[in-house]
Amino acid sequence: MAAAAPAKPYLWQTCLDVEGQDASHYLDHVNTGLLGGIVGTPRRVLELGCATGAFGAELKKRFPEASVVGIEAGRAAAEVAATRIDQVVRARLEDLDLAAEGFRHGEFDTMIAADILEHLVNPWDVLVRVRPFLAPGALVLASVPNVRNLVLIKALLLNGDWTYEGRGLLDITHLRFFTLASIRRMFEETGYRFEGHAATLSPALADFYRAAQGQAKIAIEFERLKVAEVTRAELDELCAVQFLVRARPA
Repeated sequence: MAAAAPAKPYLWQTCLDVEGQDASHYLDHVNTGLLGGIVGTPRRVLELGCATGAFGAELKKRFPEASVVGIEAGRAAAEVAATRIDQVVRARLEDLDLAAEGFRHGEFDTMIAADILEHLVNPWDVLVRVRPFLAPGALVLASVPNVRNLVLIKALLLNGDWTYEGRGLLDITHLRFFTLASIRRMFEETGYRFEGHAATLSPALADFYRAAQGQAKIAIEFERLKVAEVTRAELDELCAVQFLVRARPA
């Protein structure tokens, strides 16, 4: 009799060793929407949670004069990133001491936080602690997943489920969950001026979003979920998978 195939491990058994995670776990992905939000010519860039350095490497291609410093907790990812950007500090952001690492107040004119704040125990404290190292008027760009998403709302209300996944909105390594309002509040409470945002449309909701655009009064009928008199701004939020936000030190 053939031996039974080993049971597939649960996500919590394979995805929660952040520091020991293999580099292949990280998507070698560049958030082009976030990259396109850079205005002017950055010179000294701080990237929180740089993963394998794909974003920083693309930034350096576009702006050859820029110097990029990445912070990354994952050992294997940090090693890859170090071959692509100017400097990598391997540390958890909650434990990071930029002064002890030799950085100066006002040193960075740009800060990138691409899909990282939701992974932190205390993203508010991290934003407070890095702010002195940003130059006056420094550009801050962040991408943050949107929990006010119809797919998640439907699963919660109709199915009573909140299923963690290896990636996406319910990535099992996410510790914090944000809406547009709470993203804005986080930045404003930590000493930043919130300047604007853009929504990244959820692929699963693209057809639904386009169909709703033509309605004079938007009514959502998503399986058994029905919501009347939805505003255009609310529709954007309900169909967004993430928000790209722009801020500056206040």
